[in-house]
Amino acid sequence: MAPSAKCQGKACPAPGPVPKGVIRLYSMRFCPFAQRSRLVLTAKGVKHEIININLKDKPDWFLEKNPSGTVPVLETSSGQVIYESPITCEYLEEAYPEKKLLPSDPFERAQQKMLLEHFSKVIPFFYTISMGKKKGEDVSAAEAEFAEKISKLNETLAKKKTKYFGGDSITMIDYLMWPWFERAEMMGVKHCLANTPALSKWVEHMFEDPVVKATMFSTEVHKVFFDSFMDGTPNYDHGL
Repeated sequence: MAPSAKCQGKACPAPGPVPKGVIRLYSMRFCPFAQRSRLVLTAKGVKHEIININLKDKPDWFLEKNPSGTVPVLETSSGQVIYESPITCEYLEEAYPEKKLLPSDPFERAQQKMLLEHFSKVIPFFYTISMGKKKGEDVSAAEAEFAEKISKLNETLAKKKTKYFGGDSITMIDYLMWPWFERAEMMGVKHCLANTPALSKWVEHMFEDPVVKATMFSTEVHKVFFDSFMDGTPNYDHGL
């Protein structure tokens, strides 16, 4: 079966072996976690193919590869399977070392991992706020806590005095954090960036990156998918 942009559901046949010299990504077009892997694959110039999965009607063959049923999942031509987004990205860094995205200095790498750990506690607020607003709930407390957490990201950048979190060129941590900021306007949290000048400038720089441009969707497209997701009928193939 040739790779298809359209999502594959339970009734779809299993794909054939991964071609030699290619790595396969099991993804979902609008999933920010899977976008992490797409960003890294694109940034490193890794030859790959993508099979999108219907996450509400997952094929049995996909669950055999990853019993948790989440994306992203990488599969090599030798049948090796790797999942969980930070792990897939770290694997790609090590397996395809030609273009490095992680710093060579151990302390700088540790700093990126600590920053990612902090950001993992920020991610839930994107959903709490956006879903709460969609349901007409009071999200002021969540917005205040979200603003406090991202102010720390702003302070980190301001102290570094660099364009990106890893320096004056994009590194792994920037790509691992980016997908949620791409969705900030659609998720109704963009106003929370009002008092974060360094972070807001970082967002501007990221939007200019060719890799980001190659993997992103517009706010309007994101919104159509998110609305369908909130209605319980996610349109995974929107725009195809």
